Amino acid sequence: MNGILPLWKPRGMTSHDCVFKLRKILRTKKVGHTGTLDPEVSGVLPICIGRATKIAEYITAAGKTYEGEVTLGSSTTTEDAWGEVVETKTVEQPIDRERVQEILNGLTGEITQTPPMYSAVKVNGKRLYEYARQGIEVERPSRKVHIHELLLIGDWTELEGENPCFSFKVSCSKGTYVRTLAVEIGKQLGYPAHMSALTRTSSAGLSQDDCFTLEQVEEYAEGNRAEELLSPLESGLSHLPKMEISDTLAEKVKNGARLEEPGNWPGITEVVMVHLDRAIAIYRRHPEKPGVIKPVKVLFND
Repeated sequence: MNGILPLWKPRGMTSHDCVFKLRKILRTKKVGHTGTLDPEVSGVLPICIGRATKIAEYITAAGKTYEGEVTLGSSTTTEDAWGEVVETKTVEQPIDRERVQEILNGLTGEITQTPPMYSAVKVNGKRLYEYARQGIEVERPSRKVHIHELLLIGDWTELEGENPCFSFKVSCSKGTYVRTLAVEIGKQLGYPAHMSALTRTSSAGLSQDDCFTLEQVEEYAEGNRAEELLSPLESGLSHLPKMEISDTLAEKVKNGARLEEPGNWPGITEVVMVHLDRAIAIYRRHPEKPGVIKPVKVLFND
């Protein structure tokens, strides 16, 4: 089995839990996920099977879309609804929708984020959540991420109540912490806040409509039809430029040869070399030898 399984991850399971279960269902060890989803987050989780595990990093790097909810008036250790409350402040005045949208507009584009202590980022060889569980706070490296779109969901004009909440949709780059985004929105409104719900609605061009549940995968596997659920490996590389190559060149590419850069080279980034509709390898310009391209990854060499 080779391809991409668009899985709908349920709440209550880690991404690794899903991989472990799929290895048993599909009876193969070559299974890998494409970007961790927190246990309490449901949504689109592309799973790479067989040869497709070679391109997991490219799917992980592709854009993602989430629908989330911000609750104002309290912040937590984990920046979501499942952590311990660390600060509270009653919302006493109504909050105008235009004010919230203005803040969202200001957070659109390239922004800098500091990962939360409860995250998988490594500092000095140890994951931040390991420090956090020991009650140790360490300096965290900030990172630049890109928010492509940040919109309010729902038809309302004012937020009222002691702990009002509102929903939003965000399309963002790899590495974005939506929990941290929710906290920042609250901060700019003048209140502690946390992310009270989150669903990933798309990843690498796959949406909920494309996905299958673990129960559906199990059902198909019992009928020896699991391969019907897989998208081709090539679908995970749809965001990269392509170059169709001849039979002769395909043999060299399969062997990982360095090549003279073709006159019609389609991009300065990585390019997928395609032969008979099959992605054979990913190439890029040689960093030190002008006019030469080199393989980044060979996908098929048979």
